[in-house]
Amino acid sequence: MDTVSSTRLRIEDITIKFPGAVAVDNVSIDVKPGEFFTLLGPSGCGKTTLLRTIAGFCNQNEGHIYFNDRLVDSLPAHQRDTGMVFQNYAVFPHLTVWQNVAYGLRARRVPKQEMSDRVNEALRLVDLNGYEDRKPSQLSGGQQQRVVVARAAVVRPQILLMDEPLANLDAKLRVRLREELRELQQQLGITTIYVTHDQDEALSISDRIAVMLMGKIKQIGSPMEIYRHPVTRSVAEFVGEGTFFNGVVSQMNDDEIIIELKDGTSLVADLISGLVITEGQSVGLGFRPQDAKIVINPVPDLENILIGTVFQKMYFGGLVRYKVETSSGIPLQVEEYAPIREGSNAEKDSINISIPRDRLMVFPFGVEAEIES
Repeated sequence: MDTVSSTRLRIEDITIKFPGAVAVDNVSIDVKPGEFFTLLGPSGCGKTTLLRTIAGFCNQNEGHIYFNDRLVDSLPAHQRDTGMVFQNYAVFPHLTVWQNVAYGLRARRVPKQEMSDRVNEALRLVDLNGYEDRKPSQLSGGQQQRVVVARAAVVRPQILLMDEPLANLDAKLRVRLREELRELQQQLGITTIYVTHDQDEALSISDRIAVMLMGKIKQIGSPMEIYRHPVTRSVAEFVGEGTFFNGVVSQMNDDEIIIELKDGTSLVADLISGLVITEGQSVGLGFRPQDAKIVINPVPDLENILIGTVFQKMYFGGLVRYKVETSSGIPLQVEEYAPIREGSNAEKDSINISIPRDRLMVFPFGVEAEIES
């Protein structure tokens, strides 16, 4: 299938209200042509409502939507030139696979030979060659989802919209199909807006991610930016697992912050550009389980050492996860990869944990910034 001319999507100050609630609250997003852009957030945060508004199924109360420089606010859904992939598949049960994929082309009165070529190529891309004459009831859930993706892509829409398309599949199939979706999107070059609540899914396939919480965009950035440098604790907690606790800024230098915990322990963190804090200010702190290191015999000048007691040990084959409590009562999580010693760091053992300064996240209290990276 030929690549399509990529479209820039601009969402400017969109607000969508329902009786008694604001579903989307003053959201602005600029999606680059050909980008795989994900709206990530929990159920009820407004991400599907925003997607349906882009498609023209819902109307915004305020703001504007542009495809390139074309204002589409007043266009009905069938004139917006989008392709939609729904969570519940929405295949036509009485049509064959070939007829399902060809449906949008027939509606557009595409010439017969061109339609045949495009449908066959779409089926090849989603690995459904040989299934042309089957009905949806003869397909697995993963195969039905591929039919829907092929049907959406074959019309060469300006923008491809996907609403949790893998949510109903089992875990292994989800992983395989999300890789295939990403590969197909790159081949076609279609600007894609993908909605999911699955953090792993978003991090693994997106060019950029917008984290939505309670109708607002809290942060936009690359997967690494979102995971490594969340701008608020709420983003950090939603996007990945972590340990979170509080401290007070005791000293600031040109490139580092020193934070004191309530038991007198001092931790050092890199000063991130754009972080606005002052000495004496209370801050939130956090780190990911895989970033903390278990240290057997820490040297005296080693930074960011916390001493704690193991109260739970969980074995996962490739790693062991420990739940630890410090002397001041802070619960921590730390992971040890490829463990080779049986019985080490048992429950009730005392262990030393080191947190690299560049992996310690710092969050000013009372700041729920909306930052675009």
